Amino acid sequence: MNIKGQKLRNRNLFALIVCVGFLGMVNANIPESEKNALLALYHNTDGHKWNITWDLDGDVTTWHGVKVANGHIIGVDLFRNNLSGSLPNAIGDLGYLEHLNLAFNDIGGSIPESISKLQKLKILRLEMNRLTGVIPPQIGNMTALMRFTAFNNFLGGQLPQSLGKLVHLKELNLSSNGLTGQIPDSLGELSQLESLGLFENKLIGSIPEEMGKLVALRELVLANNQLGGTIPKEFGQLASLQVFQIQNNNILSFENYEDMNFSQFMVFDYDKEKIDIMYRDFDVHQTRTVNTKFEDKINE
Repeated sequence: MNIKGQKLRNRNLFALIVCVGFLGMVNANIPESEKNALLALYHNTDGHKWNITWDLDGDVTTWHGVKVANGHIIGVDLFRNNLSGSLPNAIGDLGYLEHLNLAFNDIGGSIPESISKLQKLKILRLEMNRLTGVIPPQIGNMTALMRFTAFNNFLGGQLPQSLGKLVHLKELNLSSNGLTGQIPDSLGELSQLESLGLFENKLIGSIPEEMGKLVALRELVLANNQLGGTIPKEFGQLASLQVFQIQNNNILSFENYEDMNFSQFMVFDYDKEKIDIMYRDFDVHQTRTVNTKFEDKINE
């Protein structure tokens, strides 16, 4: 082999060594605790039966739905991937996680309390599973959350007061569960909240007047509960509200309806027959109805 050929061969060999070394560093830089948390998720949810499974002998960076940056796992997206079983306590060891999407699977069991350790998490999607138990009261520790959706599960118990600490939350959807008790007044602290869905639960009591502070709120879906009392006069401050659904509850008094601008609503659904009996001059027409079952938002 001539000198030129030898140099080319050496250069190619060096490039290969650098490439292999770089890949090794990427894998080595992921803390063992984070990799073990993913393995626990895999084994707890019957990973060998997933639609797209993981090659456990391969590099973590090649695993379907796993996103790595700066040596840490920051995203896990296993949307509609045939997960079953339950969530492991080790999920709380993914301390750099920003996005967790486990929606549209068949996951049962409870939401581990350890999930509250994910203080960098911005997106938590658990909808359309078979989750039971309560929403961990420590969820208020997840102060970076911007979106929390867990509709269409079998969650019970009361809504934690600590939800009011999630001040960056823009969407909260816990519809179609078995939640009980009253709506916590702490929800009035969610100043950036744009969409609140509590449809089809077993909520009782009055709508908190503190929710009148949610000036960014565009959608409020409270239908199919056991709420009663008066629509708070503070709702007259909700200038951004476009969708308001309160039908199929106990009789809700509209004694403060003169404080509300009903013309702003694209959708306003209420128990018309009951209200008409109480207020014969209540001339607000029901606007077009929308499907209160929440659709699959694949691209979000």
